Amino acid sequence: MTTLIADARVPASHISVGRGLQHALSLAWRGILKIRKNPEQLLDVTLMPIIFLMMFTYLFGGALGGNIENYLQTLVPGVMVMNIMQASMTIGTQMNTDITKGVFDRFRSMPIARSAPLIGAVLADIVRYLVCLVVLMIVATIMGFRVTTGPAEFVLSALLVIAFGLCFCWISVFVGMMMRSSGAVQGVMFIFIMPLTFGSNVFVANTSTMPGWLQAWADISPVSQLTNVLRGLLTGAPIGNSLAGSLAWMAGAVLVFFPLATWAYRKRV
Repeated sequence: MTTLIADARVPASHISVGRGLQHALSLAWRGILKIRKNPEQLLDVTLMPIIFLMMFTYLFGGALGGNIENYLQTLVPGVMVMNIMQASMTIGTQMNTDITKGVFDRFRSMPIARSAPLIGAVLADIVRYLVCLVVLMIVATIMGFRVTTGPAEFVLSALLVIAFGLCFCWISVFVGMMMRSSGAVQGVMFIFIMPLTFGSNVFVANTSTMPGWLQAWADISPVSQLTNVLRGLLTGAPIGNSLAGSLAWMAGAVLVFFPLATWAYRKRV
C-alpha cells in the first residue's frame, strides 16, 4: 500500500496509467492478504473440485467410461474447466459485498485510479484459480489420473484455463454491479453456471446420445470447446477446431462483458 500513500497529494483524475496499474497491483496484494488471513474464502475452490471429481468418478465412472481409470482421463480436463468457471463467478459476489459494506466508499476517498479496485480484485482472483487447479490435480493424481503428454502441454493447459477464468469473470463483475445484494448475485450466477457446465461434454465426452437441440449446443459451448482442448493437451485426444473455438468464446466474453462491467462499475461507485 506504499504506492497509495506516496500518491496522497495527487488528484485521482491526474494519475497516469502506469501509476494506476501500481495501485491495482497494491489492491490485488490486499486481496491476497485477505485470503491468507481468511482461508475459508478458498473453501469453494478447494472442496468443490474434490466433491465433483469424487462424486462423478465413483458414482458414474464405471457406467460412463467402462471403468474408473478410463473415465478419469475423460473427466479431469472437463472438471478443470467447470471449477475454474465456478471460481471465476465468485468475484461478483465479493465486489457486491464490499460495495454494500462501504469498502468502496473508502477507496473513493483515496487518491487512486478509479479502476484500481476493480482491476486489483480481478488480478487477486488468479490466486484462487491456481489453488483450484493445484488441489484438483493433486486429488486427481491420487485417484489415478495421469498426464500422458508432457510438461509443456500441462503448463499450456493451465495457462489456457486461467485465461478462460479471467475472460469469463467479467460476466460475474457485471452481474455483481447490477444486483442490489450478494444473495441475488449468487442466485443469478447459479442459474447461469449450472446449465452452461452441465449442458456440455464435461461428463459425457460423446454427445451423440443427447437430444438434438442439446447436442447442437453442447458441441459449440465454451465449456465443451475448452474441455476438448485440455483433453488434447493432457491426454493426447484430438483437438480439432476447439482451440480456435475456445479463443473465440474468450474474446467474445471480454468484448461484450468487459465494457458492460466497467460501465456498471463506474455507475455503481
